[in-house]
Amino acid sequence: MTFHLVVARYLENLNWLRRIPKNIEPWVYNKGNDDLYPATVVLPNVGREAHTYLHHIVNQYDTLPDYTFFCQAKPFDHAYDFHHSLRHWAAQADHKPLFQWFGHIIDTDTPDGLLFQTWSKNEDQRHLDLAGFCRELFDEEPPAAFPFVLGAQFVVARALIRARPLSFYEKALQLTQTFPDAAHCFERTWDKVFGVEGIDKEWLAGRKTVFLKPIKAK
Repeated sequence: MTFHLVVARYLENLNWLRRIPKNIEPWVYNKGNDDLYPATVVLPNVGREAHTYLHHIVNQYDTLPDYTFFCQAKPFDHAYDFHHSLRHWAAQADHKPLFQWFGHIIDTDTPDGLLFQTWSKNEDQRHLDLAGFCRELFDEEPPAAFPFVLGAQFVVARALIRARPLSFYEKALQLTQTFPDAAHCFERTWDKVFGVEGIDKEWLAGRKTVFLKPIKAK
């Protein structure tokens, strides 16, 4: 079984890559202005990690491995046991899900992006047009709620990616540069991008926020 790890980097230290399992091949995409680390591709600094992920999918669509991990260059902010998760996946032979989030906090946004509006880093308190995003990308009306795992980090099977045509991902890649706050829309909808329900709504039982593991103080 083959694995790639797509890393969306700006200026972060990547020494942690020395500890990933040997059977996981790293693909580092660099959007920073330094050359401390070799990069598979140097990309323009646009579209945040969503642009990086979709660039990889579009360009590797015909040569994807069995599974691809997607993460930010400092993955531990949202998944402090990220190394453990990679080792578990690399060693596990069977019964792997087609999609799985990596992270410790489930949160929920609304079609008008109320969660985003109240986010501390959104200083002008603008809305996030998730409804418009769904109409633009999926050509359908939005669901009533968007449960997701914070951090935009996940693993997805080749079979699931290729269940959608390349043209879909080309359109998605374009949206990372044209749709307002597109990366935040993608963060909330990566499971939907791949056509699955990444969080069981019955298990959620109406909860909006769930801490999957104790959160360590920094």
